[in-house]
Amino acid sequence: MVIGMLDGLDELCAGDRHRGWDFVRAMTAAFGYPVVEGDGVDAALLQVGEDRIGFTLSAALREAYLLFGRRRDLTATQDSLVPPQSLRVDSDGVLVFRVEAQGCASWGVSGHVIHQDDPPVVLNIGDGWVPYSDRLSLALVEMVMSEAMLSADEHHFDDRELDDTANALVTAVFERLPLPVFPFWAGMDGPGVRWFAGPDVLLRNHGDTWLSVHGRTPAAVQAVRERLPGEWQTVPDDEDDEEFED
Repeated sequence: MVIGMLDGLDELCAGDRHRGWDFVRAMTAAFGYPVVEGDGVDAALLQVGEDRIGFTLSAALREAYLLFGRRRDLTATQDSLVPPQSLRVDSDGVLVFRVEAQGCASWGVSGHVIHQDDPPVVLNIGDGWVPYSDRLSLALVEMVMSEAMLSADEHHFDDRELDDTANALVTAVFERLPLPVFPFWAGMDGPGVRWFAGPDVLLRNHGDTWLSVHGRTPAAVQAVRERLPGEWQTVPDDEDDEEFED
């Protein structure tokens, strides 16, 4: 495990959202793309957004925008954090702050709890809003983890389908992170999204159907492939070369 990479995660899950931002800083630094000053949106832009929707944003959402709101690799590789100036409240009175790439899902905060510092999050896949996360900070940290993973180049990322054997190995071999189980929007009736960690890697289990791996080094990703043999989507260059030589 990367020393310090998981700092703050336990406290975040226990209710301290500020430790969640510490985790974001530690994780991004460990993977080589640290959050730095200037990565957040300008406070004036937040004011534009608040004027647009007619109320002050929850503290957790404001803090996230101010810390990393301009970092598309952390907020908009697959699904997108809505820019402050584009925030809207839908017909159900829900502030929509994140949307899936094809518009298949939306994440939001209900109007009756928007005044809370770290309110619960709801999810809509087209048939109404359902609970997603007890706290906004948890959803935002998980967003950063997911988007950063998907923005990694092919040497630091791989994924594959999961079967029962591979699922059992993931649980046995890797450390389950204390994050809650998040509903998997593409499989709402399934077991949800769970996060794991290993030496220099983070792993995201998508509803026991798909596994994504984000490694600090190509060697760390390769080590996961070797521990979980199967049909990975990315074949390392050296294996391509060996196949060509044969």
